Amino acid sequence: MLVSRIARDGILHLLLLRYKASEQEAAPFVAAHVEFLEQHHGDGTFVLSGQTIPSELGGAVLARGVDRAGIEKIVAQDPFVVGGVGKYLIMTIDPGRVHPALAALLGADASRVRG
Repeated sequence: MLVSRIARDGILHLLLLRYKASEQEAAPFVAAHVEFLEQHHGDGTFVLSGQTIPSELGGAVLARGVDRAGIEKIVAQDPFVVGGVGKYLIMTIDPGRVHPALAALLGADASRVRG
């Protein structure tokens, strides 16, 4: 199965969330967006998330364990996207080198561990 192969091989997605509207226009969607993040952190798909500095640029998420089609479906459900105030740039990464501290979390093959 493709999804389990990708999860095992440590494929990652860097999700860059950009506001399409002002922070004030996005404000009504913040609580639902935080619930969205919590849901996917809870299921292990999101391993890191946070706002950019400066915050008006948006945010970033590091995701794992799903294929490209799966992550596209997930980000399409973000309340910022549904509400029309945000959009994602998805960068899929096949890590060639991984720090030992992250190897187990990412399911990285031993041949990719460096440091």
